[in-house]
Amino acid sequence: MLETIFSPKSVAVVGASPNPNRLGHVVLKNIIENDYQGVVYPIHPSATSVLGRPAYPNILSLPETPDLVVIVIPPQQVLAVVDECGQKGVRGLVVITAGFKEVGGEGKELERQLLAKVQQYGMRMIGPNCLGIIDTVSSLNVSFAALMPFKGEIALMSQSGAMCTAILDWSKAQGIGFSRFVSLGNKADVDEVALLHAWNHDPHSKVILAYLEGINDGPGFVAAAREVTKNTPVIAIKSGTTAAGTRAASSHTGSLAGSEAAYEAAFQQSGILRARTMNELFDLAMLFAYQPLIKGNRVAIITNAGGPGIIATDAVERSGLKMATFAPETVTALQAKLPPTANFFNPIDIIGDARSDRYEVGLRAALSDPGVDAAIVLLTPQAQSDLIETCEVIIQLSQLHHKPVVTSFMGAYSLGPALEMLSANFIPNYTFPERAVQSLASMVRYTEWRDRPEPTYRIFEVDKERVRALFASVRESGRVELGEIEAREVIDAYGMRLPKSRLASSPDEAAQIAAEIGFPVVMKISSPDILHKTDIGGVRVGITDAANARDSYELIEYRARKYSPGARIWGVLVQEMVRKGREILVGVTRDPQFGPLIGVGMGGIYVEVLKDIAFRLAPISEQEADEQLRSIRTFPLLRGVRGEPPADIAAIEETVLRVSQLVMDFPEIVEMDINPLVVHNQGEGAIVLDARIILK
Repeated sequence: MLETIFSPKSVAVVGASPNPNRLGHVVLKNIIENDYQGVVYPIHPSATSVLGRPAYPNILSLPETPDLVVIVIPPQQVLAVVDECGQKGVRGLVVITAGFKEVGGEGKELERQLLAKVQQYGMRMIGPNCLGIIDTVSSLNVSFAALMPFKGEIALMSQSGAMCTAILDWSKAQGIGFSRFVSLGNKADVDEVALLHAWNHDPHSKVILAYLEGINDGPGFVAAAREVTKNTPVIAIKSGTTAAGTRAASSHTGSLAGSEAAYEAAFQQSGILRARTMNELFDLAMLFAYQPLIKGNRVAIITNAGGPGIIATDAVERSGLKMATFAPETVTALQAKLPPTANFFNPIDIIGDARSDRYEVGLRAALSDPGVDAAIVLLTPQAQSDLIETCEVIIQLSQLHHKPVVTSFMGAYSLGPALEMLSANFIPNYTFPERAVQSLASMVRYTEWRDRPEPTYRIFEVDKERVRALFASVRESGRVELGEIEAREVIDAYGMRLPKSRLASSPDEAAQIAAEIGFPVVMKISSPDILHKTDIGGVRVGITDAANARDSYELIEYRARKYSPGARIWGVLVQEMVRKGREILVGVTRDPQFGPLIGVGMGGIYVEVLKDIAFRLAPISEQEADEQLRSIRTFPLLRGVRGEPPADIAAIEETVLRVSQLVMDFPEIVEMDINPLVVHNQGEGAIVLDARIILK
């Protein structure tokens, strides 16, 4: 249905003023002057014509129903116009008018009413409070932007109108073209999810760019992006994540997470390439729009200077790409035609006095080698350099081989015509080699994502009814945090292994339970009101006899009552003392936009000091659990170091998957920590020592 917005046969502009200083006049002028071929209707209460087009007093007076209506009038008048549009049967709206949710108060209520009317009449709406939209495919510019972009194969959506105008101005200077250009504004109706669906399989867009400030429907966004990125690369830059998502949280996982972690996980799990800077956003856009997709990670470098060649080689090694190893015949071809002082291996150094003929030899040999997936051409301008001829060689050879070719012509003063020539022929040029390398590395990540198999999700046999009844009981008692015994019951119901454990209500009972479990044991306070037991001395380990068990009970209870006088004391938990292993944290926090965010990392001092934890959004697939664990910095410790046997990595991943199923089954879980999960050697399993669960 968004076709009526992007490819309308007729457009009406409400607020199309004869006054050239009014915004409605600018919007109408943009439509007319940019060769839109459809019918245009200015709407003005008193003018008989605007910009040479007959004007009409309102929507109802039009001789036909326009496909698209653009509204540029004061906010108080918008609802009445939308009613007219609904009565006329209009299907698409672009509401440029500001003064809605962004101003708060009455504006927020006005936007709520606006959306209700749009939905009542079955229309779709861009805005309000937006710059407008531009579609170069249909030569439609319904915006107040000062420029019309070049035609191209990049679709862009932005939640900032000011960012749109800046990008547009910059792109004109760089010769970069767009297919679609959308300012989302307040995105009351059409949002980034709707645009992703609309642009999926779009033959006019090779790549989708997104400037995001916030996402309303996190799960919907991830689902849409997963579908779209299998066909079209999506590159996003997300602002406002450093502080906006942080909040007070009582669990380790909650305190370490935030909107930054949620967005990072969302992008990783949906195949979106995240740009950290505007430079990177367009570095990637040019590569994906202009060049064929890379088929592997093997890169060849052709350079006329040793220093830049070394810089590029270092960048390749750091990025995860590989320096291609040339076939013997490639080396022979280079040796036959390059000077003896040249380097015939990767990087190919054709020496500082190289002209276009040497670039042709080097680039032709590299692109012809079956072990090369992409080529980076470096050039520092020398007295002997013939820049235009070199560009011609690069352009010709890139068209002959279905492999990405990028350049880094380093300099500025003497390069203008050469860079224009490269841009006009769709060869991305990067100011410095590192940017070229990083762009190719991102393309490799994208092709790996696109080619990966569909995710598989394990479903475990669990006792959901037991957990549901337990949560109801906790709520009935007026609590939102489960006590340790209750948390253990949830863990057990979802098939995770626990140490033997029983609750004692007296010193003698503690001694009896300890003897039955078998010494040594661990004893810890059991209270729904004491969050961090160790902090108040509420945990004793290594208890080896009955007398020690009685003494420990009395000491733990004394400390709990001293440091937490109002706490409810259920007793002291006597627990099997589990033999040592690696300590892992598995935790959950619920992100407001995306839902349950599951973290995994080394527990104990590692989580406290290193904060080494990796996050993924639930539900987590088997592949994602594997990638998540391997992404933590301390993963080599789990593989075993200095002769130490590897940990049971499969048991950790299974715990993550069981927790993922738990939090999807019970959305009321807002925070959860398993800390520590003690992991034994490979094949010996893992055991949950302590767990905390907090409900809404």
